[in-house]
Amino acid sequence: MGEEITALEQNQTWDLVPKPRDVKPISCKWVYKIKRRPNGSVERYKARLVARGFSQQYGLDYDETFSLVAKLTTVRVLLALAANKDWNLYQMDVKNAFLHGELDREIYMTQPMGFENKVHPEYVCKLKKALYGLKQAPRAWYGKMAEFLSRSGYSVTHADSSLFVKANGGKLAIVLVYVDDLIITGDDKEEIHRTKENLSVRFQMKELGQLKHFLGLEVDRTQEGIFLCQQKYAKDLLQKFGMLECKPISTPMEPNVKMCAYEGKDLEDATIYRQLVGSLIYLTLTRPDISYAVGVMSRYMQNPKKSHLDAVRRILRYVKSTIDYGLLYKKGEDCKLVGYCDADYAGDHDTRRSTTGYVFKLGSGTISWCSKRQPTVSLSTTEAEYRAAAMAAQEITWLTQLMNDLHQLVDYSVPLYCDNQSAVRLAENPVFHARTKHVEIHYHFIREKVLQEEIGMRRINTDDQVADLFTKGLSTGKFENFRRQLNVMQRM
Repeated sequence: MGEEITALEQNQTWDLVPKPRDVKPISCKWVYKIKRRPNGSVERYKARLVARGFSQQYGLDYDETFSLVAKLTTVRVLLALAANKDWNLYQMDVKNAFLHGELDREIYMTQPMGFENKVHPEYVCKLKKALYGLKQAPRAWYGKMAEFLSRSGYSVTHADSSLFVKANGGKLAIVLVYVDDLIITGDDKEEIHRTKENLSVRFQMKELGQLKHFLGLEVDRTQEGIFLCQQKYAKDLLQKFGMLECKPISTPMEPNVKMCAYEGKDLEDATIYRQLVGSLIYLTLTRPDISYAVGVMSRYMQNPKKSHLDAVRRILRYVKSTIDYGLLYKKGEDCKLVGYCDADYAGDHDTRRSTTGYVFKLGSGTISWCSKRQPTVSLSTTEAEYRAAAMAAQEITWLTQLMNDLHQLVDYSVPLYCDNQSAVRLAENPVFHARTKHVEIHYHFIREKVLQEEIGMRRINTDDQVADLFTKGLSTGKFENFRRQLNVMQRM
Protein backbone atom coordinates (compact mmCIF):
# COMPACT_ATOMS: atom_id res chain seq x y z
CA MET A 1 0.00 0.00 0.00
CA GLY A 2 2.93 2.29 0.81
CA GLU A 3 4.45 1.61 -2.63
CA GLU A 4 1.15 2.43 -4.34
CA ILE A 5 0.75 5.73 -2.44
CA THR A 6 4.38 6.66 -3.28
CA ALA A 7 3.72 5.96 -6.97
CA LEU A 8 0.56 8.08 -6.89
CA GLU A 9 2.39 10.97 -5.20
CA GLN A 10 5.34 10.80 -7.64
CA ASN A 11 2.88 10.87 -10.52
CA GLN A 12 1.14 13.95 -9.01
CA THR A 13 -2.20 12.18 -9.34
CA TRP A 14 -4.12 14.65 -7.16
CA ASP A 15 -4.02 17.87 -5.17
CA LEU A 16 -5.39 18.02 -1.63
CA VAL A 17 -8.00 20.82 -1.57
CA PRO A 18 -10.84 21.94 0.71
CA LYS A 19 -14.10 20.22 -0.27
CA PRO A 20 -16.20 22.42 -2.60
CA ARG A 21 -19.65 23.16 -1.18
CA ASP A 22 -21.89 21.54 -3.86
CA VAL A 23 -19.67 18.56 -4.67
CA LYS A 24 -20.14 15.00 -3.45
CA PRO A 25 -16.70 13.35 -3.77
CA ILE A 26 -16.53 9.79 -5.06
CA SER A 27 -15.14 7.24 -2.62
CA CYS A 28 -12.14 4.94 -3.07
CA LYS A 29 -11.03 1.55 -1.77
CA TRP A 30 -8.01 -0.73 -1.62
CA VAL A 31 -7.89 -3.87 -3.78
CA TYR A 32 -5.39 -6.63 -2.96
CA LYS A 33 -4.09 -9.28 -5.30
CA ILE A 34 -1.47 -12.03 -5.25
CA LYS A 35 0.34 -12.15 -8.60
CA ARG A 36 1.48 -15.67 -9.46
CA ARG A 37 3.94 -17.10 -11.98
CA PRO A 38 2.81 -19.68 -14.61
CA ASN A 39 3.91 -22.50 -12.26
CA GLY A 40 1.67 -21.16 -9.46
CA SER A 41 4.40 -19.74 -7.18
CA VAL A 42 3.94 -16.24 -5.71
CA GLU A 43 5.60 -13.49 -7.75
CA ARG A 44 4.53 -10.49 -5.62
CA TYR A 45 1.81 -9.05 -3.44
CA LYS A 46 0.00 -6.12 -4.98
CA ALA A 47 -2.19 -3.39 -3.50
CA ARG A 48 -4.05 -0.96 -5.73
CA LEU A 49 -6.05 2.12 -4.85
CA VAL A 50 -9.19 2.27 -7.01
CA ALA A 51 -11.85 4.92 -7.34
CA ARG A 52 -15.44 3.76 -7.00
CA GLY A 53 -16.38 4.88 -10.48
CA PHE A 54 -19.91 3.46 -10.27
CA SER A 55 -20.94 6.63 -8.42
CA GLN A 56 -19.90 8.88 -11.33
CA GLN A 57 -22.68 10.57 -13.30
CA TYR A 58 -22.71 10.60 -17.11
CA GLY A 59 -22.30 14.11 -18.52
CA LEU A 60 -21.24 15.48 -15.14
CA ASP A 61 -17.88 13.87 -14.46
CA TYR A 62 -17.38 11.61 -17.49
CA ASP A 63 -18.38 11.39 -21.17
CA GLU A 64 -16.89 8.73 -23.44
CA THR A 65 -15.59 5.54 -21.81
CA PHE A 66 -14.93 3.17 -24.72
CA SER A 67 -11.35 1.94 -24.95
CA LEU A 68 -9.76 -0.36 -27.49
CA VAL A 69 -8.04 -3.63 -26.73
CA ALA A 70 -6.23 -5.88 -29.19
CA LYS A 71 -8.26 -8.63 -30.84
CA LEU A 72 -7.12 -12.15 -29.90
CA THR A 73 -7.00 -13.04 -33.61
CA THR A 74 -4.42 -10.25 -34.05
CA VAL A 75 -2.33 -11.82 -31.25
CA ARG A 76 -2.47 -15.22 -32.99
CA VAL A 77 -1.55 -13.67 -36.37
CA LEU A 78 1.48 -11.99 -34.76
CA LEU A 79 2.55 -15.28 -33.16
CA ALA A 80 2.19 -17.11 -36.49
CA LEU A 81 4.31 -14.46 -38.26
CA ALA A 82 6.91 -14.40 -35.48
CA ALA A 83 7.23 -18.21 -35.63
CA ASN A 84 7.42 -18.19 -39.42
CA LYS A 85 10.01 -15.42 -39.67
CA ASP A 86 11.86 -16.23 -36.42
CA TRP A 87 11.17 -12.81 -34.88
CA ASN A 88 11.81 -12.21 -31.19
CA LEU A 89 8.72 -11.50 -29.10
CA TYR A 90 9.27 -9.09 -26.21
CA GLN A 91 6.80 -8.26 -23.47
CA MET A 92 6.62 -5.07 -21.45
CA ASP A 93 4.24 -4.02 -18.72
CA VAL A 94 3.37 -0.43 -17.81
CA LYS A 95 3.42 0.23 -14.06
CA ASN A 96 0.29 2.08 -12.93
CA ALA A 97 -0.75 2.54 -16.57
CA PHE A 98 -4.06 4.33 -15.96
CA LEU A 99 -2.35 7.01 -13.86
CA HIS A 100 -0.76 8.42 -17.03
CA GLY A 101 -4.12 9.36 -18.55
CA GLU A 102 -5.13 13.04 -18.45
CA LEU A 103 -8.57 13.99 -17.14
CA ASP A 104 -10.78 16.50 -18.95
CA ARG A 105 -13.29 16.87 -16.07
CA GLU A 106 -13.04 18.06 -12.46
CA ILE A 107 -13.33 15.00 -10.22
CA TYR A 108 -13.06 15.00 -6.42
CA MET A 109 -12.32 11.87 -4.38
CA THR A 110 -12.13 11.10 -0.66
CA GLN A 111 -8.68 10.57 0.84
CA PRO A 112 -7.29 6.97 0.76
CA MET A 113 -8.13 4.92 3.83
CA GLY A 114 -5.13 4.62 6.17
CA PHE A 115 -3.25 7.48 4.47
CA GLU A 116 -5.40 10.49 5.43
CA ASN A 117 -3.67 13.83 5.86
CA LYS A 118 -3.24 14.40 9.61
CA VAL A 119 -3.34 18.20 9.32
CA HIS A 120 -6.38 18.37 6.99
CA PRO A 121 -8.39 15.14 7.37
CA GLU A 122 -11.50 16.88 5.97
CA TYR A 123 -9.80 17.83 2.64
CA VAL A 124 -10.54 15.91 -0.57
CA CYS A 125 -8.35 14.84 -3.50
CA LYS A 126 -8.87 16.85 -6.68
CA LEU A 127 -7.78 14.36 -9.35
CA LYS A 128 -5.34 15.57 -12.02
CA LYS A 129 -4.69 12.15 -13.57
CA ALA A 130 -6.91 9.15 -14.27
CA LEU A 131 -7.16 6.55 -11.53
CA TYR A 132 -8.09 2.86 -11.72
CA GLY A 133 -11.84 2.51 -11.35
CA LEU A 134 -12.76 5.78 -13.05
CA LYS A 135 -15.04 5.21 -16.01
CA GLN A 136 -12.88 7.21 -18.42
CA ALA A 137 -9.51 5.84 -17.19
CA PRO A 138 -8.98 3.13 -19.89
CA ARG A 139 -9.83 5.57 -22.70
CA ALA A 140 -7.52 8.27 -21.30
CA TRP A 141 -4.65 5.76 -21.04
CA TYR A 142 -5.11 4.45 -24.60
CA GLY A 143 -5.06 8.04 -25.88
CA LYS A 144 -1.77 8.66 -24.06
CA MET A 145 -0.08 5.52 -25.40
CA ALA A 146 -1.37 6.05 -28.96
CA GLU A 147 -0.09 9.65 -28.90
CA PHE A 148 3.37 8.53 -27.73
CA LEU A 149 3.69 5.78 -30.38
CA SER A 150 2.45 8.11 -33.16
CA ARG A 151 5.11 10.67 -32.20
CA SER A 152 7.70 7.86 -32.31
CA GLY A 153 6.87 7.26 -35.98
CA TYR A 154 4.48 4.34 -35.59
CA SER A 155 1.22 4.32 -37.52
CA VAL A 156 -1.98 2.78 -36.16
CA THR A 157 -3.35 0.01 -38.41
CA HIS A 158 -6.80 0.14 -40.01
CA ALA A 159 -7.62 -3.47 -39.10
CA ASP A 160 -6.86 -3.17 -35.37
CA SER A 161 -6.49 0.17 -33.58
CA SER A 162 -4.35 -1.45 -30.86
CA LEU A 163 -1.70 -2.51 -33.39
CA PHE A 164 1.06 -0.02 -34.27
CA VAL A 165 3.56 -0.61 -37.10
CA LYS A 166 6.72 1.22 -38.15
CA ALA A 167 8.27 0.28 -41.49
CA ASN A 168 11.80 1.47 -42.16
CA GLY A 169 13.71 0.42 -45.28
CA GLY A 170 11.86 -2.88 -45.61
CA LYS A 171 12.29 -3.68 -41.91
CA LEU A 172 9.43 -3.76 -39.40
CA ALA A 173 8.87 -2.88 -35.77
CA ILE A 174 5.46 -3.81 -34.35
CA VAL A 175 3.83 -2.88 -31.03
CA LEU A 176 0.58 -4.49 -29.87
CA VAL A 177 -1.18 -2.80 -26.94
CA TYR A 178 -3.56 -4.69 -24.65
CA VAL A 179 -4.39 -2.19 -21.86
CA ASP A 180 -1.07 -2.10 -19.93
CA ASP A 181 0.53 -5.15 -21.60
CA LEU A 182 2.69 -4.60 -24.68
CA ILE A 183 3.99 -7.15 -27.18
CA ILE A 184 6.90 -5.83 -29.27
CA THR A 185 8.18 -7.76 -32.28
CA GLY A 186 9.58 -7.40 -35.81
CA ASP A 187 12.91 -7.69 -37.62
CA ASP A 188 14.15 -4.10 -37.07
CA LYS A 189 16.24 -4.83 -33.96
CA GLU A 190 17.61 -1.29 -33.63
CA GLU A 191 14.16 0.31 -33.76
CA ILE A 192 12.75 -2.23 -31.26
CA HIS A 193 15.62 -1.48 -28.84
CA ARG A 194 15.05 2.28 -29.28
CA THR A 195 11.31 1.92 -28.73
CA LYS A 196 11.83 -0.06 -25.51
CA GLU A 197 14.26 2.57 -24.21
CA ASN A 198 11.92 5.45 -25.12
CA LEU A 199 8.98 3.71 -23.44
CA SER A 200 11.02 3.25 -20.27
CA VAL A 201 11.91 6.97 -20.26
CA ARG A 202 8.34 8.16 -20.89
CA PHE A 203 6.48 5.67 -18.65
CA GLN A 204 7.45 3.47 -15.73
CA MET A 205 7.93 0.16 -17.52
CA LYS A 206 8.60 -3.37 -16.36
CA GLU A 207 10.81 -5.33 -18.75
CA LEU A 208 9.47 -8.91 -18.88
CA GLY A 209 11.91 -10.26 -21.48
CA GLN A 210 10.76 -12.82 -24.04
CA LEU A 211 6.99 -13.32 -24.25
CA LYS A 212 6.03 -16.22 -21.98
CA HIS A 213 2.68 -15.43 -20.41
CA PHE A 214 0.04 -13.10 -21.87
CA LEU A 215 -3.56 -12.69 -20.62
CA GLY A 216 -3.50 -16.18 -19.14
CA LEU A 217 -2.13 -17.65 -22.40
CA GLU A 218 1.14 -19.56 -22.20
CA VAL A 219 3.60 -18.89 -25.04
CA ASP A 220 6.36 -21.46 -25.39
CA ARG A 221 9.15 -21.17 -27.96
CA THR A 222 10.23 -24.63 -29.17
CA GLN A 223 12.55 -25.90 -31.88
CA GLU A 224 9.55 -26.35 -34.15
CA GLY A 225 8.11 -22.86 -33.64
CA ILE A 226 5.77 -21.24 -31.11
CA PHE A 227 3.35 -23.23 -28.95
CA LEU A 228 0.31 -21.43 -27.51
CA CYS A 229 -1.77 -23.06 -24.77
CA GLN A 230 -3.72 -22.57 -21.52
CA GLN A 231 -2.53 -25.62 -19.59
CA LYS A 232 -2.49 -23.96 -16.15
CA TYR A 233 -5.92 -22.40 -16.75
CA ALA A 234 -7.36 -25.78 -17.83
CA LYS A 235 -5.91 -27.48 -14.74
CA ASP A 236 -7.27 -24.77 -12.41
CA LEU A 237 -10.66 -25.04 -14.12
CA LEU A 238 -10.85 -28.80 -13.52
CA GLN A 239 -9.75 -28.35 -9.92
CA LYS A 240 -12.28 -25.57 -9.27
CA PHE A 241 -15.19 -27.73 -10.43
CA GLY A 242 -13.97 -30.95 -8.82
CA MET A 243 -13.17 -32.73 -12.10
CA LEU A 244 -9.40 -33.13 -11.73
CA GLU A 245 -9.73 -36.88 -11.11
CA CYS A 246 -12.55 -37.48 -13.64
CA LYS A 247 -12.45 -40.17 -16.29
CA PRO A 248 -11.04 -38.73 -19.57
CA ILE A 249 -12.89 -39.03 -22.89
CA SER A 250 -11.76 -38.65 -26.53
CA THR A 251 -14.32 -36.16 -27.92
CA PRO A 252 -16.03 -33.10 -26.36
CA MET A 253 -19.48 -34.01 -27.70
CA GLU A 254 -21.30 -37.18 -28.70
CA PRO A 255 -21.71 -37.55 -32.49
CA ASN A 256 -25.23 -36.73 -33.76
CA VAL A 257 -26.43 -35.71 -30.28
CA LYS A 258 -29.59 -33.56 -30.33
CA MET A 259 -29.82 -30.93 -27.60
CA CYS A 260 -33.23 -29.48 -26.73
CA ALA A 261 -34.00 -26.41 -24.63
CA TYR A 262 -37.08 -27.76 -22.81
CA GLU A 263 -36.45 -31.49 -22.32
CA GLY A 264 -35.12 -32.79 -19.02
CA LYS A 265 -35.13 -31.99 -15.36
CA ASP A 266 -34.58 -28.41 -14.14
CA LEU A 267 -31.39 -27.65 -12.22
CA GLU A 268 -31.84 -26.52 -8.61
CA ASP A 269 -29.12 -23.91 -9.05
CA ALA A 270 -28.16 -22.76 -12.56
CA THR A 271 -25.21 -20.68 -11.28
CA ILE A 272 -22.67 -23.53 -11.50
CA TYR A 273 -23.74 -24.23 -15.11
CA ARG A 274 -23.21 -20.59 -16.08
CA GLN A 275 -19.84 -20.48 -14.32
CA LEU A 276 -18.75 -23.66 -16.11
CA VAL A 277 -19.75 -22.47 -19.58
CA GLY A 278 -18.29 -18.99 -18.99
CA SER A 279 -14.97 -20.52 -17.91
CA LEU A 280 -14.93 -22.84 -20.94
CA ILE A 281 -15.57 -19.91 -23.33
CA TYR A 282 -12.23 -18.42 -22.22
CA LEU A 283 -10.52 -21.77 -22.87
CA THR A 284 -11.62 -21.62 -26.53
CA LEU A 285 -9.03 -18.85 -27.12
CA THR A 286 -6.43 -21.56 -27.78
CA ARG A 287 -8.69 -24.59 -28.19
CA PRO A 288 -10.71 -24.49 -31.43
CA ASP A 289 -11.48 -28.20 -30.90
CA ILE A 290 -14.01 -27.36 -28.14
CA SER A 291 -15.51 -24.28 -29.85
CA TYR A 292 -18.57 -26.02 -31.25
CA ALA A 293 -19.43 -27.91 -28.06
CA VAL A 294 -19.05 -24.80 -25.87
CA GLY A 295 -21.04 -22.72 -28.38
CA VAL A 296 -23.97 -25.16 -28.27
CA MET A 297 -23.98 -25.33 -24.47
CA SER A 298 -23.93 -21.53 -24.16
CA ARG A 299 -27.38 -21.43 -25.82
CA TYR A 300 -28.96 -22.83 -22.66
CA MET A 301 -27.60 -20.34 -20.10
CA GLN A 302 -31.07 -18.93 -19.39
CA ASN A 303 -32.72 -22.17 -18.31
CA PRO A 304 -30.26 -25.10 -18.23
CA LYS A 305 -31.45 -28.68 -17.63
CA LYS A 306 -29.66 -31.63 -16.05
CA SER A 307 -28.86 -33.09 -19.51
CA HIS A 308 -27.11 -29.82 -20.41
CA LEU A 309 -24.97 -29.96 -17.27
CA ASP A 310 -24.02 -33.55 -18.10
CA ALA A 311 -22.99 -32.43 -21.60
CA VAL A 312 -20.82 -29.63 -20.16
CA ARG A 313 -19.19 -32.10 -17.77
CA ARG A 314 -18.39 -34.26 -20.81
CA ILE A 315 -16.47 -31.27 -22.28
CA LEU A 316 -14.49 -31.11 -19.02
CA ARG A 317 -13.72 -34.81 -19.27
CA TYR A 318 -12.39 -34.17 -22.78
CA VAL A 319 -10.30 -31.23 -21.47
CA LYS A 320 -8.87 -33.63 -18.85
CA SER A 321 -7.67 -35.98 -21.62
CA THR A 322 -6.14 -33.10 -23.61
CA ILE A 323 -5.02 -30.81 -20.77
CA ASP A 324 -1.61 -30.05 -22.34
CA TYR A 325 -2.93 -29.46 -25.87
CA GLY A 326 -2.59 -26.14 -27.66
CA LEU A 327 -1.87 -24.46 -31.00
CA LEU A 328 1.47 -24.89 -32.73
CA TYR A 329 2.77 -22.26 -35.16
CA LYS A 330 5.62 -23.82 -37.13
CA LYS A 331 8.58 -21.85 -38.42
CA GLY A 332 9.59 -21.81 -42.06
CA GLU A 333 6.06 -22.44 -43.36
CA ASP A 334 4.65 -20.81 -46.50
CA CYS A 335 2.82 -17.85 -44.90
CA LYS A 336 -0.37 -17.87 -46.95
CA LEU A 337 -3.96 -17.45 -45.84
CA VAL A 338 -6.35 -20.34 -46.44
CA GLY A 339 -9.93 -20.77 -45.23
CA TYR A 340 -12.55 -23.50 -44.79
CA CYS A 341 -16.29 -22.90 -44.29
CA ASP A 342 -19.14 -25.28 -43.58
CA ALA A 343 -22.72 -25.33 -42.28
CA ASP A 344 -24.82 -27.91 -40.47
CA TYR A 345 -28.25 -27.51 -42.11
CA ALA A 346 -31.10 -27.03 -39.56
CA GLY A 347 -28.85 -28.43 -36.83
CA ASP A 348 -30.53 -26.58 -33.94
CA HIS A 349 -33.56 -28.65 -32.90
CA ASP A 350 -35.36 -25.81 -31.13
CA THR A 351 -35.20 -23.15 -33.85
CA ARG A 352 -34.23 -25.27 -36.91
CA ARG A 353 -31.53 -22.74 -37.67
CA SER A 354 -28.23 -23.86 -39.20
CA THR A 355 -24.79 -23.56 -37.62
CA THR A 356 -21.99 -21.71 -39.41
CA GLY A 357 -18.44 -22.94 -38.97
CA TYR A 358 -15.29 -21.50 -40.47
CA VAL A 359 -11.57 -21.66 -39.78
CA PHE A 360 -8.55 -19.81 -41.19
CA LYS A 361 -4.95 -20.87 -41.22
CA LEU A 362 -1.80 -18.85 -41.82
CA GLY A 363 0.75 -21.33 -43.03
CA SER A 364 -0.04 -24.41 -40.95
CA GLY A 365 -1.17 -22.54 -37.82
CA THR A 366 -4.82 -21.83 -37.01
CA ILE A 367 -5.40 -18.10 -36.45
CA SER A 368 -9.17 -17.55 -36.58
CA TRP A 369 -12.30 -19.69 -36.21
CA CYS A 370 -16.00 -19.40 -35.53
CA SER A 371 -18.89 -21.68 -34.60
CA LYS A 372 -22.14 -19.74 -34.56
CA ARG A 373 -25.85 -20.33 -35.04
CA GLN A 374 -27.17 -18.44 -38.07
CA PRO A 375 -29.57 -15.52 -37.36
CA THR A 376 -32.40 -16.85 -39.56
CA VAL A 377 -33.72 -20.19 -40.80
CA SER A 378 -32.29 -21.41 -44.12
CA LEU A 379 -34.60 -23.14 -46.62
CA SER A 380 -31.96 -25.39 -48.16
CA THR A 381 -28.49 -26.81 -47.60
CA THR A 382 -27.21 -24.54 -50.37
CA GLU A 383 -28.54 -21.45 -48.63
CA ALA A 384 -27.05 -22.49 -45.26
CA GLU A 385 -23.63 -23.16 -46.85
CA TYR A 386 -23.81 -19.92 -48.86
CA ARG A 387 -24.50 -17.91 -45.70
CA ALA A 388 -21.56 -19.59 -43.97
CA ALA A 389 -19.36 -18.65 -46.95
CA ALA A 390 -20.56 -15.03 -46.76
CA MET A 391 -19.62 -14.88 -43.06
CA ALA A 392 -16.21 -16.39 -43.82
CA ALA A 393 -15.77 -13.81 -46.62
CA GLN A 394 -16.19 -10.99 -44.08
CA GLU A 395 -13.41 -12.51 -41.97
CA ILE A 396 -11.19 -12.88 -45.07
CA THR A 397 -11.67 -9.18 -45.86
CA TRP A 398 -10.55 -8.22 -42.35
CA LEU A 399 -7.63 -10.69 -42.27
CA THR A 400 -6.44 -9.41 -45.67
CA GLN A 401 -6.50 -5.85 -44.33
CA LEU A 402 -4.58 -6.95 -41.22
CA MET A 403 -1.93 -8.77 -43.27
CA ASN A 404 -1.50 -5.77 -45.58
CA ASP A 405 -1.18 -3.47 -42.55
CA LEU A 406 1.61 -5.75 -41.31
CA HIS A 407 3.30 -5.39 -44.74
CA GLN A 408 2.65 -9.07 -45.57
CA LEU A 409 0.92 -8.41 -48.87
CA VAL A 410 -2.01 -10.65 -49.81
CA ASP A 411 -1.65 -10.29 -53.58
CA TYR A 412 -3.37 -13.59 -54.30
CA SER A 413 -6.93 -14.86 -54.32
CA VAL A 414 -7.48 -16.33 -50.81
CA PRO A 415 -8.72 -19.93 -51.22
CA LEU A 416 -11.96 -20.69 -49.35
CA TYR A 417 -12.88 -24.37 -49.32
CA CYS A 418 -16.55 -25.37 -49.24
CA ASP A 419 -17.98 -28.90 -49.56
CA ASN A 420 -21.22 -27.82 -51.26
CA GLN A 421 -21.06 -27.67 -55.06
CA SER A 422 -24.22 -25.53 -55.37
CA ALA A 423 -22.92 -22.91 -52.92
CA VAL A 424 -19.62 -22.69 -54.86
CA ARG A 425 -21.51 -22.19 -58.14
CA LEU A 426 -23.86 -19.66 -56.58
CA ALA A 427 -20.86 -17.63 -55.42
CA GLU A 428 -19.28 -17.72 -58.86
CA ASN A 429 -22.36 -16.78 -60.91
CA PRO A 430 -26.05 -16.02 -60.28
CA VAL A 431 -27.47 -19.44 -61.13
CA PHE A 432 -30.47 -21.18 -59.47
CA HIS A 433 -32.23 -17.80 -59.39
CA ALA A 434 -35.74 -19.10 -58.65
CA ARG A 435 -34.58 -21.09 -55.64
CA THR A 436 -32.33 -18.40 -54.17
CA LYS A 437 -34.09 -15.10 -54.87
CA HIS A 438 -35.17 -14.89 -51.20
CA VAL A 439 -31.53 -14.96 -50.01
CA GLU A 440 -30.88 -11.56 -48.47
CA ILE A 441 -28.71 -9.15 -50.43
CA HIS A 442 -25.93 -8.90 -47.86
CA TYR A 443 -25.19 -12.61 -48.28
CA HIS A 444 -24.18 -11.91 -51.91
CA PHE A 445 -21.11 -10.17 -50.47
CA ILE A 446 -19.20 -13.42 -51.13
CA ARG A 447 -20.12 -13.35 -54.84
CA GLU A 448 -18.72 -9.82 -55.20
CA LYS A 449 -15.44 -10.86 -53.60
CA VAL A 450 -15.18 -13.93 -55.85
CA LEU A 451 -15.81 -11.83 -58.99
CA GLN A 452 -13.14 -9.35 -57.83
CA GLU A 453 -10.78 -12.35 -57.44
CA GLU A 454 -10.07 -11.52 -53.80
CA ILE A 455 -11.50 -14.91 -52.79
CA GLY A 456 -11.31 -18.18 -54.69
CA MET A 457 -14.19 -20.51 -53.75
CA ARG A 458 -13.08 -24.11 -54.16
CA ARG A 459 -14.88 -27.41 -53.83
CA ILE A 460 -13.53 -29.85 -51.25
CA ASN A 461 -14.56 -33.37 -50.32
CA THR A 462 -16.74 -33.57 -47.18
CA ASP A 463 -14.25 -36.00 -45.59
CA ASP A 464 -11.52 -33.33 -45.92
CA GLN A 465 -13.67 -30.39 -44.73
CA VAL A 466 -11.87 -29.39 -41.53
CA ALA A 467 -14.58 -26.76 -40.73
CA ASP A 468 -16.93 -29.73 -40.04
CA LEU A 469 -15.40 -29.66 -36.54
CA PHE A 470 -17.21 -26.35 -35.90
CA THR A 471 -20.71 -27.42 -36.97
CA LYS A 472 -21.49 -30.79 -35.37
CA GLY A 473 -20.38 -33.54 -33.00
CA LEU A 474 -18.05 -35.97 -34.83
CA SER A 475 -16.88 -39.55 -34.40
CA THR A 476 -13.53 -40.02 -32.65
CA GLY A 477 -11.55 -40.86 -35.81
CA LYS A 478 -12.85 -37.90 -37.81
CA PHE A 479 -12.54 -35.53 -34.86
CA GLU A 480 -8.90 -36.44 -34.16
CA ASN A 481 -8.02 -36.17 -37.86
CA PHE A 482 -9.45 -32.63 -38.13
CA ARG A 483 -7.89 -31.62 -34.81
CA ARG A 484 -4.50 -32.70 -36.16
CA GLN A 485 -5.07 -30.65 -39.33
CA LEU A 486 -5.76 -27.57 -37.18
CA ASN A 487 -2.35 -28.10 -35.52
CA VAL A 488 -4.00 -28.53 -32.12
CA MET A 489 -1.53 -30.87 -30.49
CA GLN A 490 0.20 -31.92 -27.32
CA ARG A 491 2.98 -29.81 -25.81
CA MET A 492 6.28 -31.35 -26.85
